[in-house]
Amino acid sequence: MSALIAFVLLYLAASVAVGLYAARRVRSSADYALAGRHLSLALTTATVFATWFGAEAVLGVSATFLDEGLRGIVADPFGASLALVLIAAFFAVRLYRLNLLTIGDYFRNRYGRLVEVMLTVCIVLGYIGWTAAQLTALGLVASVLSQGAISVATGTLIGTALVLVYTVWGGMWSVALTDLLQSVIIVLGMLYIGWEASQLAGGVAVVIEHADAAGKLAFWPQAEARDILWFVGAAATLALGSIPQQDTFQRVLSAKDERTAVRGALLGGTLYFCFALVPLYLAYTAVLVDPEMTARLMAEDTQMILPTLITQYMPLPAQIFFFGALLSAIMSSASAALLAPAVSVTENVIKPFVPGMGDRLQLRVTRLAVVGFAGVVLVLALKSNATIFQMVEQAYSVTLVAAFAPLAFGLYWPRANRTGAIAAAVSGVTVWLALELYAPQGLWPPQLAGLLVSCAGMVAGSLLAGTPSRSVGRTIESRGGKA
Repeated sequence: MSALIAFVLLYLAASVAVGLYAARRVRSSADYALAGRHLSLALTTATVFATWFGAEAVLGVSATFLDEGLRGIVADPFGASLALVLIAAFFAVRLYRLNLLTIGDYFRNRYGRLVEVMLTVCIVLGYIGWTAAQLTALGLVASVLSQGAISVATGTLIGTALVLVYTVWGGMWSVALTDLLQSVIIVLGMLYIGWEASQLAGGVAVVIEHADAAGKLAFWPQAEARDILWFVGAAATLALGSIPQQDTFQRVLSAKDERTAVRGALLGGTLYFCFALVPLYLAYTAVLVDPEMTARLMAEDTQMILPTLITQYMPLPAQIFFFGALLSAIMSSASAALLAPAVSVTENVIKPFVPGMGDRLQLRVTRLAVVGFAGVVLVLALKSNATIFQMVEQAYSVTLVAAFAPLAFGLYWPRANRTGAIAAAVSGVTVWLALELYAPQGLWPPQLAGLLVSCAGMVAGSLLAGTPSRSVGRTIESRGGKA
């Protein structure tokens, strides 16, 4: 066994141990979903940062940057970072004060049971692509580390099992504490590897000048209608589509108070934007260090350029830090991606059909839902040929066209009602799917057209119905959780 693999296995064991240790704090469904609303600023910041900094940030975004430059990654990290700023500025306090368990609870309270189930299903479907991206990346890392002895498919199965071990038992407490450990590894690893890459490529200035000369630093779209619309659509996909997500909601509500929720989102978003730029820099150094290898892998699989650069040209400490940081990024996002939809399905889809479900039974069902969702996503991860970046973008399109308008209008427009929310979701999804099927590369990006139609449907439906919806839901306290 090589030293690199030994260190990686040691790190994986430590992560699982921390997750299982945290599981001792879980005594109720609220503990499992929201860590009892006790997370400090450090834990809130860490879990926001680590969840956003996933496989797409290290492998997907850097690969897309090499292909398309900054203009091609406006969705992530630019749109993704903006989402956290918007959450802190406009959503965190209002959602925190509602004292709910899931984002689906908000939709039930504001619009009723039908809208709750409709939008919860849309949100859960959105997680399939994102979670598949994380699990696929786990398989890719296992294959690289074993030099092909472990296939991507086998590595995906092994990685999924490891993440399930602590997520199933510890829920949000395990996610939060492992995220803290993983955030430290990510920050230290990215800084150290960035320094090593600079030594190989001749310095930061050399890399930046070369990238600029190659046109990779061009950001704004061409002054043409289609380019502008697709640029805005890509930015909106993550900037707005990631707001009505259960993992976002969980991090806001898990904070110990509303001030911590706001500050944690802002600090986590700032950290994410800064460190998401490092993999771009690392990947581009490969162009200078080994142009032939870079050209070959760009034709075969651009996502392999960064791992290949690290394993072939960097010393053992840098390799250990890189794969430690990469696994940290993937595992933190994967655990969040498995937990969030499981909590939503249990609370907002299954529970309404099981009258009198007690807290203990709800906790068991949620844990089973984590395992069940992992199984569904594994099938997609093993079958899909999409890149990690593409899977993530597709995931957020669903919530953008279905759930953003009902959430935003519901919080800020008193006249928003059930009819408007249904019209927003149905019209947004219909237009988005129609354009994806019949004009996927047309003038209008499908997700942007779906968003605009969804907003129009929200306004028109609400005005036609005339009667605002009233809040009718229950709070965490009524389920035995802590506020």
